[in-house]
Amino acid sequence: MNVKNRRMAQGLVTGAVLLGFVGATPAYAEGSWSSYISSWTPGSESRRWIDNNTDSVSTSVSFSGCSSDGGTGFRQAGLKVWKDVLGPDDDKGTRTNTCNSVSWGDLASGEYYFELWSVTSGGVLSVNSVTTRY
Repeated sequence: MNVKNRRMAQGLVTGAVLLGFVGATPAYAEGSWSSYISSWTPGSESRRWIDNNTDSVSTSVSFSGCSSDGGTGFRQAGLKVWKDVLGPDDDKGTRTNTCNSVSWGDLASGEYYFELWSVTSGGVLSVNSVTTRY
């Protein structure tokens, strides 16, 4: 193989390797779902989702476009994540969402949902966009 052909072959191999790195996609959450909340009161529950725990991604709930019926407007909502099990469901903790994203860490495999635990300023919550990642 002459020098010109060798350099061309080296260039093709280098280009293919670089394309492999550029084409590689980073790892994302195992799953997610998006929805909205309309006129929820404390005790209202989200849909269920199954986390197979095939990754190390934290379970998170993100809100945007929040409003409540209180005189001072929306300030915060208490959200509790539950693991759906036979018998009383397993409480995974409460987080305060101020129309942002809150996380419960990397939860074990299972079926989960979140509950509206409280609303500061008013008793009825509406959210334009809810995204749950797990």
